[in-house]
Amino acid sequence: MNFKRTIWLSYVAIISACSSEPENRWIVESETENYSLQYVGDTIEIVAPKGLTLWNEKTFCAPITFEYEAKVVYENEGDRLSDLNCFWMASDPRCGGDALRDTATRRGNFNKTYALQLYYVGYGGNSNKTTRFRRYNADVRGIVDKQFRPQILTEYTDSAHLLVANHWYKIRIESRADGRNLYFVNNEKLVDYVDSVPLKEGLFGLRTTHSHVKFRNFRAY
Repeated sequence: MNFKRTIWLSYVAIISACSSEPENRWIVESETENYSLQYVGDTIEIVAPKGLTLWNEKTFCAPITFEYEAKVVYENEGDRLSDLNCFWMASDPRCGGDALRDTATRRGNFNKTYALQLYYVGYGGNSNKTTRFRRYNADVRGIVDKQFRPQILTEYTDSAHLLVANHWYKIRIESRADGRNLYFVNNEKLVDYVDSVPLKEGLFGLRTTHSHVKFRNFRAY
Protein backbone atom coordinates (compact mmCIF):
# COMPACT_ATOMS: atom_id res chain seq x y z
CA MET A 1 0.00 0.00 0.00
CA ASN A 2 1.32 3.39 -0.97
CA PHE A 3 0.96 6.02 1.74
CA LYS A 4 2.15 8.93 -0.41
CA ARG A 5 -0.48 11.61 -0.74
CA THR A 6 -0.24 14.97 -2.45
CA ILE A 7 -1.78 17.85 -0.54
CA TRP A 8 -2.35 21.14 -2.38
CA LEU A 9 -2.31 24.08 0.00
CA SER A 10 -3.55 27.51 -0.96
CA TYR A 11 -0.91 30.11 -1.78
CA VAL A 12 -2.24 32.49 0.86
CA ALA A 13 -2.32 29.77 3.51
CA ILE A 14 1.27 28.64 3.40
CA ILE A 15 3.51 30.89 1.31
CA SER A 16 4.47 34.42 2.12
CA ALA A 17 7.34 34.62 -0.37
CA CYS A 18 6.55 36.27 -3.71
CA SER A 19 7.39 33.26 -5.86
CA SER A 20 5.40 31.53 -8.59
CA GLU A 21 7.29 28.27 -7.98
CA PRO A 22 5.30 25.40 -6.41
CA GLU A 23 6.53 25.97 -2.84
CA ASN A 24 3.00 25.32 -1.61
CA ARG A 25 2.83 21.69 -2.72
CA TRP A 26 3.46 19.05 -0.07
CA ILE A 27 3.61 15.27 0.05
CA VAL A 28 2.81 13.19 3.12
CA GLU A 29 4.95 10.16 3.90
CA SER A 30 3.44 8.33 6.86
CA GLU A 31 3.80 5.04 8.71
CA THR A 32 0.02 4.84 9.00
CA GLU A 33 -3.04 6.07 7.13
CA ASN A 34 -4.60 7.13 10.42
CA TYR A 35 -2.99 10.54 10.44
CA SER A 36 -4.80 13.84 10.15
CA LEU A 37 -3.62 16.78 8.07
CA GLN A 38 -5.61 19.94 7.54
CA TYR A 39 -5.02 23.61 6.97
CA VAL A 40 -6.98 26.50 8.40
CA GLY A 41 -6.03 30.01 7.41
CA ASP A 42 -2.25 30.12 7.34
CA THR A 43 -1.72 27.01 9.47
CA ILE A 44 -1.07 23.34 8.66
CA GLU A 45 -2.16 21.04 11.48
CA ILE A 46 -0.81 17.49 11.73
CA VAL A 47 -1.85 14.71 14.08
CA ALA A 48 0.67 11.91 13.60
CA PRO A 49 0.00 8.69 15.55
CA LYS A 50 3.25 7.31 14.09
CA GLY A 51 6.18 8.66 12.09
CA LEU A 52 5.30 11.28 9.47
CA THR A 53 7.30 13.50 7.14
CA LEU A 54 5.66 16.34 5.23
CA TRP A 55 7.89 16.88 2.20
CA ASN A 56 7.88 20.03 0.15
CA GLU A 57 7.92 18.75 -3.41
CA LYS A 58 10.26 21.47 -4.68
CA THR A 59 14.01 20.82 -4.93
CA PHE A 60 15.90 23.68 -3.27
CA CYS A 61 19.47 24.71 -4.05
CA ALA A 62 22.02 26.44 -1.83
CA PRO A 63 22.26 29.22 -0.94
CA ILE A 64 18.78 29.04 0.56
CA THR A 65 17.03 30.17 3.73
CA PHE A 66 13.95 28.44 5.17
CA GLU A 67 11.67 30.13 7.67
CA TYR A 68 8.52 28.93 9.40
CA GLU A 69 6.74 28.93 12.73
CA ALA A 70 5.78 25.76 14.58
CA LYS A 71 4.43 24.46 17.86
CA VAL A 72 3.67 21.11 19.48
CA VAL A 73 0.11 20.98 20.75
CA TYR A 74 -0.31 19.41 24.18
CA GLU A 75 -3.93 19.76 25.21
CA ASN A 76 -5.79 16.46 24.94
CA GLU A 77 -5.34 12.86 25.99
CA GLY A 78 -2.89 11.22 23.60
CA ASP A 79 -0.94 14.40 22.83
CA ARG A 80 2.82 14.02 23.28
CA LEU A 81 5.37 16.78 23.75
CA SER A 82 8.13 15.69 21.39
CA ASP A 83 9.69 15.87 17.94
CA LEU A 84 9.48 19.24 16.25
CA ASN A 85 11.93 18.05 13.62
CA CYS A 86 13.05 18.86 10.09
CA PHE A 87 15.18 17.65 7.17
CA TRP A 88 16.81 19.84 4.53
CA MET A 89 18.90 19.23 1.41
CA ALA A 90 17.51 15.68 1.38
CA SER A 91 18.32 13.43 -1.57
CA ASP A 92 18.54 9.72 -2.35
CA PRO A 93 21.67 8.67 -4.28
CA ARG A 94 20.06 5.31 -5.04
CA CYS A 95 17.32 7.05 -7.03
CA GLY A 96 19.34 9.58 -8.99
CA GLY A 97 19.00 12.01 -6.10
CA ASP A 98 15.20 11.89 -6.00
CA ALA A 99 14.22 11.50 -2.33
CA LEU A 100 10.53 11.19 -3.24
CA ARG A 101 10.90 8.18 -5.50
CA ASP A 102 11.09 5.69 -2.63
CA THR A 103 8.45 7.05 -0.23
CA ALA A 104 6.34 3.90 -0.66
CA THR A 105 9.22 1.85 0.77
CA ARG A 106 10.11 4.24 3.62
CA ARG A 107 6.48 4.88 4.61
CA GLY A 108 7.56 7.42 7.19
CA ASN A 109 9.79 4.96 9.04
CA PHE A 110 12.50 7.07 10.63
CA ASN A 111 15.22 4.41 10.45
CA LYS A 112 14.80 4.16 6.69
CA THR A 113 15.77 7.81 6.28
CA TYR A 114 19.36 6.77 7.05
CA ALA A 115 19.48 5.73 3.38
CA LEU A 116 19.19 9.42 2.45
CA GLN A 117 21.75 12.18 2.57
CA LEU A 118 20.47 15.27 4.36
CA TYR A 119 20.81 17.63 7.29
CA TYR A 120 18.58 16.91 10.27
CA VAL A 121 17.55 18.65 13.46
CA GLY A 122 15.48 16.79 16.04
CA TYR A 123 14.17 19.58 18.28
CA GLY A 124 12.82 18.10 21.50
CA GLY A 125 13.34 14.54 20.31
CA ASN A 126 13.42 11.36 22.38
CA SER A 127 10.28 12.38 24.30
CA ASN A 128 11.62 15.92 24.70
CA LYS A 129 14.96 14.91 26.21
CA THR A 130 17.33 16.03 23.42
CA THR A 131 17.81 18.53 20.62
CA ARG A 132 20.27 17.20 18.05
CA PHE A 133 21.84 17.98 14.70
CA ARG A 134 23.19 15.36 12.31
CA ARG A 135 24.37 15.09 8.72
CA TYR A 136 23.07 11.90 7.12
CA ASN A 137 25.46 10.17 4.72
CA ALA A 138 23.15 7.81 2.79
CA ASP A 139 24.71 4.73 4.37
CA VAL A 140 21.96 2.13 3.99
CA ARG A 141 23.64 -0.07 6.61
CA GLY A 142 22.40 2.41 9.20
CA ILE A 143 18.82 1.28 8.64
CA VAL A 144 19.43 -1.85 10.72
CA ASP A 145 22.85 -1.32 12.31
CA LYS A 146 23.38 1.59 14.73
CA GLN A 147 27.16 1.61 14.30
CA PHE A 148 26.72 2.95 10.75
CA ARG A 149 24.43 5.82 11.70
CA PRO A 150 25.74 9.39 11.54
CA GLN A 151 27.31 10.94 14.59
CA ILE A 152 25.63 13.64 16.63
CA LEU A 153 27.34 16.90 15.65
CA THR A 154 25.47 19.22 18.04
CA GLU A 155 23.39 18.29 21.07
CA TYR A 156 21.42 20.07 23.83
CA THR A 157 19.78 18.43 26.83
CA ASP A 158 19.04 21.48 28.99
CA SER A 159 15.45 22.64 29.42
CA ALA A 160 16.13 25.98 27.70
CA HIS A 161 16.66 24.11 24.42
CA LEU A 162 13.78 21.66 24.69
CA LEU A 163 10.11 22.05 23.84
CA VAL A 164 7.54 24.06 25.74
CA ALA A 165 3.97 22.91 25.15
CA ASN A 166 1.67 25.06 23.00
CA HIS A 167 4.43 27.59 22.31
CA TRP A 168 5.01 29.02 18.84
CA TYR A 169 8.67 28.82 17.76
CA LYS A 170 10.14 30.85 14.93
CA ILE A 171 12.62 28.68 13.05
CA ARG A 172 15.17 29.81 10.48
CA ILE A 173 17.59 27.58 8.59
CA GLU A 174 20.38 28.89 6.38
CA SER A 175 22.18 26.59 4.00
CA ARG A 176 24.94 28.65 2.45
CA ALA A 177 26.93 28.20 -0.72
CA ASP A 178 30.18 27.69 1.22
CA GLY A 179 28.79 24.67 3.09
CA ARG A 180 27.88 26.50 6.28
CA ASN A 181 24.54 25.45 7.77
CA LEU A 182 22.87 27.40 10.55
CA TYR A 183 19.73 26.62 12.53
CA PHE A 184 18.02 29.29 14.64
CA VAL A 185 15.11 29.07 17.07
CA ASN A 186 13.59 32.41 18.07
CA ASN A 187 16.73 34.09 16.69
CA GLU A 188 19.06 32.00 18.87
CA LYS A 189 21.66 30.10 16.87
CA LEU A 190 21.64 26.45 17.92
CA VAL A 191 23.62 24.95 15.03
CA ASP A 192 26.61 26.35 13.15
CA TYR A 193 28.15 23.63 11.02
CA VAL A 194 30.58 23.96 8.12
CA ASP A 195 30.39 20.93 5.84
CA SER A 196 33.62 20.16 3.97
CA VAL A 197 31.55 18.24 1.39
CA PRO A 198 28.34 20.26 1.45
CA LEU A 199 24.94 19.06 0.32
CA LYS A 200 24.02 21.67 -2.26
CA GLU A 201 20.49 20.71 -3.27
CA GLY A 202 17.58 18.62 -2.10
CA LEU A 203 14.18 18.55 -0.44
CA PHE A 204 12.88 20.14 2.72
CA GLY A 205 10.74 18.09 5.09
CA LEU A 206 8.86 18.74 8.32
CA ARG A 207 9.09 15.67 10.54
CA THR A 208 7.31 14.44 13.66
CA THR A 209 6.10 11.25 15.31
CA HIS A 210 3.42 10.42 17.89
CA SER A 211 2.69 14.14 18.12
CA HIS A 212 0.21 16.90 17.33
CA VAL A 213 1.99 19.74 15.55
CA LYS A 214 1.07 22.99 13.84
CA PHE A 215 3.13 24.84 11.19
CA ARG A 216 2.55 28.20 9.59
CA ASN A 217 4.15 30.84 7.36
CA PHE A 218 6.61 28.54 5.59
CA ARG A 219 8.78 30.28 3.05
CA ALA A 220 12.06 29.62 1.27
CA TYR A 221 14.16 32.32 -0.33
